[in-house]
Amino acid sequence: MLRRSGERRGTPADFVVVGLGNPGTEYARTRHNVGAEVVELLARRHRATLRTGKERALVDEVGIEGKRVALALPLTYMNDSGDAVRLLARRYGVEPEQIIVVQDELDLPTAALKLKAGGGLAGHNGLRSIKAHVHSDAFLRVRIGVGKPVSKEQGAGHVLNKFSKSERVEIDVTVEQAADAVEAIVRDGIETAMNQFNTANLND
Repeated sequence: MLRRSGERRGTPADFVVVGLGNPGTEYARTRHNVGAEVVELLARRHRATLRTGKERALVDEVGIEGKRVALALPLTYMNDSGDAVRLLARRYGVEPEQIIVVQDELDLPTAALKLKAGGGLAGHNGLRSIKAHVHSDAFLRVRIGVGKPVSKEQGAGHVLNKFSKSERVEIDVTVEQAADAVEAIVRDGIETAMNQFNTANLND
């Protein structure tokens, strides 16, 4: 449980959507920041203005399919994403199952899209931080494939690189689809959204 008696929080939300990435223009449009791109797109779609809040994140609240949804971009670096998510969860009174994390995924081919409810972290430092801070891995994930580097040692550099021109064309399509997927989760639930958007039967 995230909520404890005596904790101050704002108006409850139905969902908190978190786009993972690193802050700063130098990281914009890198592989690690595709999750942030999706939340930025959702903000444009729903005419939100993401503003700095007390939760170490840029935040705004929108209505999606009659649901109250908080859109958030952590201002922490990726490895500390959980600090912002913990504060957001407390502010909006949500449980892990109401948190939708949009993330890059090394274990999926570039531009693949796969939704997931809970489960393993696949070595993703942002997810590891979130689990550590909310004490659960039950949060929902919208996973965008960024491809695997040649070797494990090159993983850190790989995710901080930008996409090639041809990859960027594919990723732009997937970012749109991922935003659609978030809206589907809010509207129809995770199971229905998984059936609609998971693009391949790939191992986790």
